[in-house]
Amino acid sequence: MKLKVSSAALFGRLTSINRVLNSKNSLPILDCYLFEITGQTMAITASDSETTLVTSVELIESEMDARFCIKAKTIQDSLKEISEQPITLDVNLDTMEIRGEYQNGRFNIVGERADEYPVPHQMDGSAHSFEMGQSVLLSGITHSLFATADDEIRPVMTGIYFDFTPDCLIFVGTDGRKLVRNKDFSVKSEEQMGFILPKKPANILKGLLQKGDAAATLQFNETMAVVTTKDFTLTCRLIDGRYPNYNSVIPQNNPYKAVIDRAAFVSTLKRVLVFSSQSSAQVKLSFKNDSLTVSGQDVDFSTSAEERLICEYSSPAINIGFKGTLLLDILGNLESQEVVVELADPGRAGIIKPAEQKEGEEILMLLMPMMLND
Repeated sequence: MKLKVSSAALFGRLTSINRVLNSKNSLPILDCYLFEITGQTMAITASDSETTLVTSVELIESEMDARFCIKAKTIQDSLKEISEQPITLDVNLDTMEIRGEYQNGRFNIVGERADEYPVPHQMDGSAHSFEMGQSVLLSGITHSLFATADDEIRPVMTGIYFDFTPDCLIFVGTDGRKLVRNKDFSVKSEEQMGFILPKKPANILKGLLQKGDAAATLQFNETMAVVTTKDFTLTCRLIDGRYPNYNSVIPQNNPYKAVIDRAAFVSTLKRVLVFSSQSSAQVKLSFKNDSLTVSGQDVDFSTSAEERLICEYSSPAINIGFKGTLLLDILGNLESQEVVVELADPGRAGIIKPAEQKEGEEILMLLMPMMLND
């Protein structure tokens, strides 16, 4: 059985789904890509048993429908240095010998039978389905992913919570110290429902989704979710468990409010952090009379630094401590020129949000304080 395909198109599709594969798999067949030819289209699947990603490439020529597997590293290394040109793959479905021919050469590799490749779970009739722009998913995942937890003590906090409400779709990420709540008002649900998307498929989607008006379909039930675009279909198992009540930790009455230039705030923090304790990375923020003083010190090495910023602030003076590295993470994941910092008191979480929200979005980020020694 022979097929002809663009070498660059095939290599590009393989590269886009490669991130699904694990370095070690419980099933040896998962070291392979699954190739399925139907007419003039070749679907390519990569899976780690929890997450499955399918893309496709149009063929120049094809003799028949077929299914076969090739080790991912083998086929990618074979194509890596071949310039853009048609490449012919001659697959012997009996012996699984595969011969590749291109303009200036050829190669021979051994494939594997597709019978052992696991079939991804299909979405049943109980699934909920939503149409939305890829940019909605991309923005929600990008702003929330960095705030998710890395440890497995509370697995539900290692993923992004998708909270569908009658008013909007809310993306939430938290690790117990920082929290992101990103509302998108273009997606609404008749009833409240949600799921927790694991970190790995979230990272994959972040790399695949497009900005702009391109559409995506999101389907989910109690155990799995499927994201479909014109270029790929991602299927993943969801995190089982109840997500914490994130709204309960967001302070509602915050009388201390400051408007600060984000870029200047970031630069100041970076400079002051050099002189702060390497273990705690604590910085002290002192708001008073349209100014913010950022200070840090390392008692063990007798180093300290202090910088003053002009900002909009007319509330009573207040001092609060934060972990500077986490504050930088939050500011780095906001895009507005100015940010608003809202505080209730030095012992309660601080809220940071854009001074100007994008149309149809509302982003709020929260950071727990650190106790100041003075």
